Amino acid sequence: MTVATTRDSRGVATVTVARPAKLNVLDAAAAEALIAAFAQLAADPVLRVVILRGDGERAMIGGADIDAMAGLTPATARGFITLIHRCCAALRTCPVPVIARCAGYTLGAGLEIAAAADLRIAATDAKFGMPETRIGIPSVVEAALLPGLIGWGRTRRLLLTGEIIDAARAEAWGLVEETVAPERLDAAVEALVDALLAAGPNALGIQKRLIRDWESLPPDQAVQRGIDAFVESWESPEPAAMMGAFLAARRARKGEGG
Repeated sequence: MTVATTRDSRGVATVTVARPAKLNVLDAAAAEALIAAFAQLAADPVLRVVILRGDGERAMIGGADIDAMAGLTPATARGFITLIHRCCAALRTCPVPVIARCAGYTLGAGLEIAAAADLRIAATDAKFGMPETRIGIPSVVEAALLPGLIGWGRTRRLLLTGEIIDAARAEAWGLVEETVAPERLDAAVEALVDALLAAGPNALGIQKRLIRDWESLPPDQAVQRGIDAFVESWESPEPAAMMGAFLAARRARKGEGG
């Protein structure tokens, strides 16, 4: 099995890319398995959060499998890279937040997939890079998300040089949201999961879709889309229920203080 999925009673799923002997790199079979795992999760009505990780601590995803790519031709290259894009799209269209747990190497296609996640937490000894130009190909598909995370200049440096950067630089650049010591990585991911579980699930799903829309809309249209999203949220009983609970708790606190 190249991709394994587990779920807990909270609606939190963990998807593990499991090719540890090869730094969890993606060949066609592993990519298809990853897409299938996210498709199955997306249909789960009680799903709240997904954690994406690699098997072991040597890599989250070390890239696309060079052994597989070495045999590509102009006739087969499009299909292979489209498969990598579909992996990234599976994360972006997942109806709940996806957290990328970055341990060890996150390279090439792995970094494109991490960029497609909603949030990224890395161990302090993690490494990141887009080394495709060093093996004769450009960085493509969801590498297009990198300028929104780290800016155009840093994207150019990462893609054109193919250099590998450490976790401290990745955090400073905005490539990851948080870095922690390796032994604290799971605890940090769990703390982020807890924060997400405190949000209304309907609101969280709407917010994820809205953020994705904002990426491609001009400001005026983005604002209008936000107004539509606000109205959409009131089609659910969630706002009234959660605001009612908040106000009741506030009244209780004031009563205790009086």
